[in-house]
Amino acid sequence: MLRRCLKIPTIRIEYPDWVASLVDWERRYASDEERMRLAITLSRENVVRRTGGPFGAAIFEMETGKLVAVGMNSVVRLNNCTLHGEMVAFMMAQARLGCFTLRSDTGPAHELVTSCEPCAMCLGATLWSGVRRVVCGAHRDDARRLNFEEGPVFPESHAYLEARGIEIVHGVLRAEANAVLELYRSGEGIIYNG
Repeated sequence: MLRRCLKIPTIRIEYPDWVASLVDWERRYASDEERMRLAITLSRENVVRRTGGPFGAAIFEMETGKLVAVGMNSVVRLNNCTLHGEMVAFMMAQARLGCFTLRSDTGPAHELVTSCEPCAMCLGATLWSGVRRVVCGAHRDDARRLNFEEGPVFPESHAYLEARGIEIVHGVLRAEANAVLELYRSGEGIIYNG
């Protein structure tokens, strides 16, 4: 019997081309609002350039505001249901720093800034990522109005993370973040998990 040769899959995650011209890697982002504006800009560009869904995220050093990595929803573009903006940001930050966790007893503390409250998958990854703080823009109800299914996220989910030392801040520039969701809806963007 002849065995059929199967192609061994390879996964490669890259930013869309436009990221190189949009992101200033040398800038220090001093406030939650400045950091959130970057996450929202990523989400908006992803929609306008039709490279993904309306969600953007970034990882920063908490104290210095140094940008470590960005992420944008890449589910449809890269055919992978796990590539939410937060997940891409975690993956890129850990690859850039060469470690599987962003938590260190000797290094800087990191935070995730995301244009919309994380779904169930991204909340789980938040716990394991090593970030110590999460700053959210739009509310999960804003995403649900577009029929994005955010999964089993409850007040207890946030309390669980907070009990493990992860601070969560809600509603930073919510109206601006929600405007990107509405832009996606008006452009009839794909709802890929509903």
